[in-house]
Amino acid sequence: MNSNKHNEQWWRGAVIYQIYPRSYQDSNGDGIGDLPGITRRLPHVAALGAEAIWISPFFTSPMADFGYDVSDYCDVDPMFGTLADFDALIARAHELGLKVLIDLVLSHTSDQHPWFAESRASRDNARADWYVWADAKADGTPPSNWLSLFGGSAWQWDARRQQYYLHNFLASQPDLNFHCPAVQDALLDVARFWLERGVDGFRLDTVNFYTHDALLRDNPPQPAGEFAAGVPRNNPYAFQRHLYDKTQPENLLFLNRLRALCDQFDDRVAIGEIGDDRQYPTLADYTRGDDRLHMAYVFTLLTEACAPAYLHAVLADYLAQAGDAYVCWSLGNHDVPRVVSRWAELGGSAEQRARLCAAFLLALPGALCLYQGEELGLPEAEVPYELLQDPYGKVLWPEYKGRDGCRTPLPWSDETDGGFGSAIPWLPVSAEQLPLAVERQQHDTASTLAFWRHFIGWRATQPALRYGRMRLLDAHQQIVGFERHYRGETLACLFNFSARPATLPLAGHGQLLDGSGLAATLEAGELTLPPLSAAFVRLTAGEA
Repeated sequence: MNSNKHNEQWWRGAVIYQIYPRSYQDSNGDGIGDLPGITRRLPHVAALGAEAIWISPFFTSPMADFGYDVSDYCDVDPMFGTLADFDALIARAHELGLKVLIDLVLSHTSDQHPWFAESRASRDNARADWYVWADAKADGTPPSNWLSLFGGSAWQWDARRQQYYLHNFLASQPDLNFHCPAVQDALLDVARFWLERGVDGFRLDTVNFYTHDALLRDNPPQPAGEFAAGVPRNNPYAFQRHLYDKTQPENLLFLNRLRALCDQFDDRVAIGEIGDDRQYPTLADYTRGDDRLHMAYVFTLLTEACAPAYLHAVLADYLAQAGDAYVCWSLGNHDVPRVVSRWAELGGSAEQRARLCAAFLLALPGALCLYQGEELGLPEAEVPYELLQDPYGKVLWPEYKGRDGCRTPLPWSDETDGGFGSAIPWLPVSAEQLPLAVERQQHDTASTLAFWRHFIGWRATQPALRYGRMRLLDAHQQIVGFERHYRGETLACLFNFSARPATLPLAGHGQLLDGSGLAATLEAGELTLPPLSAAFVRLTAGEA
């Protein structure tokens, strides 16, 4: 497929807005956000300039992991509404020009799913091999040393079957057995159900966890001083190299089937979440050609590390190991602390960090995900232990406080309840976030929200930012810099990730563009960047 045809695909360079439904807008006064609440607030997303929304799980679930434990893939949990509510959401989104992506959790189900109830009932029923079952070792211990991300062994003993079952997350989230063809068929039927209902694609949770090593070989330890990517270091899961519990070659065969299904519908897209020790090579494998994922994202920008040297290394590794892969970048989501707090070591104000992060994210090649509240510059919320909801945080508290701090209700107004709803919300509204409410920023042209709107709109006028390929500039003590090349245009993108002014000589002639609104100056071939700021310079015609 030629590049012009590629660029006609809506998802290339798209801004995708992630909605965590429990915390977006409560429409019925039960303290939990819901689908009608999302529908009510879609004009906010459209005004931002995003092209699509990604909705975290809203399927029927006992909510042990807040929807990432599905008990019915083809229905809406009553706390979020009904299938009719979802149909209305899609209709309204499409009316506003927004695509709708939903979060498919295919690697595991809830232990309350009827499939698992049947599977655990005996060793010889119709779904006996739909989950990963294995006998104990001779001494009664689990069949391998695999660990759960949520702490402890990834194997749970089941007294009825007298076997262990695999769970990479909570014990109540048993892993499906993708080595069983009937499981793959059933999950493709789930995807077809939602595609026929009108969704524009899927965000695929833990996409590299689908298959496991059929021989159940033990994982080796990480090399000395290294830790598994994207995992808190106080979690023993970080101590292993995950060679056998995930990212198996058979996984690509299922992705071929899923992509073929998506391609039966017009303009549908599949985005994968990849958590792997070999993140970029896996990204390249999973997005190579036109018969796997359309794009995927990794965790390299979702860490606490934010020094210029680290960010430069992230981009250098990406270009070296996966430069032809189509990536979807993000600086935040529902699983990590909010970026303005996570990257507080950069110094300056939270507002400065929020704008710098926005400019940086929107300049990267590929598509990008913007997590709800980033457009407001929200800091991480403090949730006291007695109000904590996240099972991950409860296990590892206080060294790791879990994911609730980025999941508190979005403040629509500066009232005590944040305009979220009429009941006490499932997580407390953060008082620190109220001054940053949507209503406060809505008409303030100097606000972070206005900055995001302006920058997304300006980026849409710069084909080099949306479609251009990247060339990384030399490492710098303060500045992360790269060029985007497209059809004879060269756009230099420069970011001062320090709390001090920075200067950089630019070869040749350049025109400083005003899209960033971040007060850089260019005089006599030398660029000066204020602390925590960005600049975009159109250089003389470069390599196309």
